Amino acid sequence: MLKLIIGVKGSGKTKNLINMVNESAEKSNGCVVCIEKGIKLRYDVTHKCRLINVDEYFILGSHALYGFIAGMVASNHDISDLFIDSTLRICKNDVDAFERLVNDLDELADRYKINIVMTSSMPLEDASEGLKKFI
Repeated sequence: MLKLIIGVKGSGKTKNLINMVNESAEKSNGCVVCIEKGIKLRYDVTHKCRLINVDEYFILGSHALYGFIAGMVASNHDISDLFIDSTLRICKNDVDAFERLVNDLDELADRYKINIVMTSSMPLEDASEGLKKFI
């Protein structure tokens, strides 16, 4: 299952994500992973969650992000929940590439039974119908 949290800057997307991450880390019997761009979540996310800064791994763009996530899933079959903050920013603000990534990750989530939640800064009215089905 894949879920998108979309809204303009300052609308509470990251705060909502942090709450979801911490709740999942408390309840999950598997591994909870949170991917971010930068280190703004370092003190807000529980130590029970694997927090990954994509900048440390030179991940920029939708293809690199998908490959990184697929590699994690291939090497760790215990991932139950995956959270990605600022996904559109990681995708270099390329909305078309972001939408392809969402669809590809939805297939990955279904195949490996992973809950994926992603945040992206964009006005809700700018989201395509293809993206709105994940909101």
